[in-house]
Amino acid sequence: MRKFPHVLAPLAGLALSACAVGPDYRPPAPPSAAAGAFVTTAPRIDAAAALPDDWWKLYEDPALDALVTQAFVANTDLRVASANLAKARAVLSEARAGRLPSTTLNGGAPYGDGIQGAGQSGFPGNLGDAQWSQFAGMSLSWEADLFGRVSRAIQAARADAGAIEAARDTVRVTVAAETTRAYLNACAAAYALDVARQSYKASGDSFRLVSEQEKAGSVGKLDVERAGAATATARAAIPALEGQQQVALFELAALLGTTPDQVPESARRCTTPPEPKASIPVGDGAALLRRRPDLRQAERQLAADTARIGVATADLYPRISLGGSGNFFRNDQVRGANSFSFSLGPLISWSFPNIAVARTRIRQAQAQGEASLAAFDGRLITALKEVEQALTVVTTEQRRLDALGEAQARAEKAYEFADLRYRAGSVAYLDVLVAQSEMLNARSSYAGSIQRLSSARVDLFKALGGGWQGIQSAQGPVQEPAGSGDASAATEQDSLPFRDATKALRH
Repeated sequence: MRKFPHVLAPLAGLALSACAVGPDYRPPAPPSAAAGAFVTTAPRIDAAAALPDDWWKLYEDPALDALVTQAFVANTDLRVASANLAKARAVLSEARAGRLPSTTLNGGAPYGDGIQGAGQSGFPGNLGDAQWSQFAGMSLSWEADLFGRVSRAIQAARADAGAIEAARDTVRVTVAAETTRAYLNACAAAYALDVARQSYKASGDSFRLVSEQEKAGSVGKLDVERAGAATATARAAIPALEGQQQVALFELAALLGTTPDQVPESARRCTTPPEPKASIPVGDGAALLRRRPDLRQAERQLAADTARIGVATADLYPRISLGGSGNFFRNDQVRGANSFSFSLGPLISWSFPNIAVARTRIRQAQAQGEASLAAFDGRLITALKEVEQALTVVTTEQRRLDALGEAQARAEKAYEFADLRYRAGSVAYLDVLVAQSEMLNARSSYAGSIQRLSSARVDLFKALGGGWQGIQSAQGPVQEPAGSGDASAATEQDSLPFRDATKALRH
């Protein structure tokens, strides 16, 4: 057996001393103010408690709990996101395979007056008489990752998989929020529809009373027409609310991955939108930064683009592969020891001195990294803005609902007084119509405010980013297996001017 220490020893030393070119990634540090308490406060908002993972259980509604669970299983957008994650993880496995040797096997037994396949086996062709020949070959090649091209590619693929995992989690947040919203909208529409029907009944009762009085000659035709107009107006509100309820139910069916004819009966039977049984826990900015999956997606995308700078930088340097091949060829003329051949040694490929293309790709990768950093900063600002806006809408709409509740109670009492006084003959029917109109408007406004407040609460829960964490138990986060760690740190000159990190966002 032949030995080649003079060939392998220097290359082994180079492999052991390999380093990765390009910048080493450091997570960007959010502004210190972003980790503090939110600006907007309210009596029914608990800033000291953290949002639970399954925030929809704060409503203590078993029907809602069952609907959200069903949506997590059957929602089509979530199924697409899970498939995309599986694809990204397969791409990561492909990138990791770059650390392993690549092998090729071939063989054959052709017949003819030339040696088919001789080029594959490495032997010269034979142009003599037709004959049988046999050949086989095996080649092996392993890239010595001296400048970290493979390591950086693995880093980029792993970060891409993390970004797609975060995108899947974002879809889960959306599914939980929109399923809850559709259920609450259906309940709120049913509540408003019941109010409208009660108002229509009250108007109808007044119309029948005035009609009877007109027949008795105690009131004029004007009062009858006014009462009839009020009744028709009350009736006109019913079809729109019926449509709103159906639209919400159809939306819920789609979120559950079913057809419109399979609307859940639990949602159809709901008549009053549930409310959280306690103050809404929102936590602080630090908890928000850890929880929002879209922030994690932007951070992972930045990590991937940073690693690709190293991939592009590695093209400035030679690419060295260690390889070998063994071949067998036999026919009537080639036999015995001459049937075997082999080769062993390094292969160096380098585009030097024409490296203009490589430098151009480095500039492209650096620009993409800067864009991803700006996108992360923008996503962070947007997240904080969405929470503050949602908190503002919830608190102001809650105050509005409280005021409308008082207005509705007073308007109902005013209508009762006006009706009694009219029956006693102390006021004109116009006063009754005015009081009735104010009562109906107050009821309608109160029902509409309930729907807006319910939807605003969902917007708040969605902005806080809760609802995705439970999925980790079924499919864990992307991790690098033992023994396949990242390349060593690059030089200070290779680093982009990314901000120093204080605490890494949730990986």
